[in-house]
Amino acid sequence: MIRNIVLVHGGFVDGSGWQAVYDLLVADGYRVSIVQNPTLSLAGDVAATHQVVDALDGPCVLVGHSYGGVVITEAGGHPGVAALVYIAAFAPDKGESVNTLIADPPPGAPVPPILPPVDGFLFLDRDKFAASFAGDLPADQAAFMADSQVPWGVDALGGAVTEPAWRAKPSWYLVATDDRMIPPPAQRAMAQRAGATVAETPGSHSVYLSQPAAVAALIRQAAA
Repeated sequence: MIRNIVLVHGGFVDGSGWQAVYDLLVADGYRVSIVQNPTLSLAGDVAATHQVVDALDGPCVLVGHSYGGVVITEAGGHPGVAALVYIAAFAPDKGESVNTLIADPPPGAPVPPILPPVDGFLFLDRDKFAASFAGDLPADQAAFMADSQVPWGVDALGGAVTEPAWRAKPSWYLVATDDRMIPPPAQRAMAQRAGATVAETPGSHSVYLSQPAAVAALIRQAAA
């Protein structure tokens, strides 16, 4: 049984969104840490994650949402990481980045409303944020998320994985079946390629906020 859990957030949001999942896991006796990615570059976010893992007193389960999946894929090679959990996340292979994974969307797939970069940073169109990122959250909560976006550096978007940790370590994947940021078929394909144990739940891209019990349940599986 692994007692340490490390949660890594994705792009456009910060680590505070993990609170409901954090509360459930802490109530079960897990030691939970949250990485606050700078989201300037993949290398910087991997370094921030390693800093948290280095401080632990034993092995951990490393959990990533969205772009956080890229971070855990690269950072998960750390010897302190025992297992990986992807929550509606990118799970790239060697040489892949968010940019390459979203470059050729299938016909009819929803296209995330990412605005053109400004000074090297990306935002989502705040008027379309709720529908694309948080369709199953209360309107006021989705509006707050849209208005508190974290600038996402284009260098983070383009950061390519050098050695995917899922090739060497067990992984789990939660598919959010109503996701309009990462199409569910793409989630299933990445999970299958990684050899992950897969669970599915109704939920938007903000499934970690709207379905924290389902997220915590999969993390518990990985920790066991």
